Amino acid sequence: MTERLFLENAYLRETTARVQAHTPEGGVILDETLFYPTGGGQPGDSGALIWDGGALSIATSVKADGKDIALVPAEPAALPPVGAEVIQKLDWDRRHRHMRMHTALHLLSVIIPLPVTGGAIGAEKGRLDFDMPDAPADKDVLQEQLNELIRRDLPVSEMWITDDELLANPQLVKTMSVKPPMGSGHVRLVMIGQGGEQVDLQPCGGTHVARTGEIGHVRIGKIEKKGKQNRRVALHFG
Repeated sequence: MTERLFLENAYLRETTARVQAHTPEGGVILDETLFYPTGGGQPGDSGALIWDGGALSIATSVKADGKDIALVPAEPAALPPVGAEVIQKLDWDRRHRHMRMHTALHLLSVIIPLPVTGGAIGAEKGRLDFDMPDAPADKDVLQEQLNELIRRDLPVSEMWITDDELLANPQLVKTMSVKPPMGSGHVRLVMIGQGGEQVDLQPCGGTHVARTGEIGHVRIGKIEKKGKQNRRVALHFG
């Protein structure tokens, strides 16, 4: 299994690794990686691999067979040999924007405490779909509530529970369409705030900023009707 360094330190931008295999589609599997694979509404990371005698631009990363992660080249090119040591470098600006937006969407689910039916994270904008029969009465009030949580600069941390503990506490799961990352025997929870200031706790395998203040100001965009009860709430930076 590819070791997931992004779970240990989401701020690590560059490190070495060793090539374990190539996929039939031309991807590269490392023994450990900084690159988050596409999943849970968060895009796969991009960046580059550098080794003695070559370099490769990485367009995205995806889950491969088993529990491996495959790095997908931006264009056909020579791959680093199996067994070679490589330097992996993230497109940090893009990854950091994903981290900021992902945490902001968790906060959006706090100020709109309704079941989440879908979502997507981007470097410029994101969105959550809610089981929301009626549109919010005042979007500006929601936006101010969201930015107030951001300005509180709450710490963002993680904890782990067992699959059984999660099954015994179904209220932790906000998403209706995406199942929490279960199956390994334990589940990662992302917590925003601590103690009496805790505002959110939910299962998540994605990358997040360390404090909400790092998100910066956000703007709620369109709130669109998507089906009988679903409404899509867009979120933008700035």
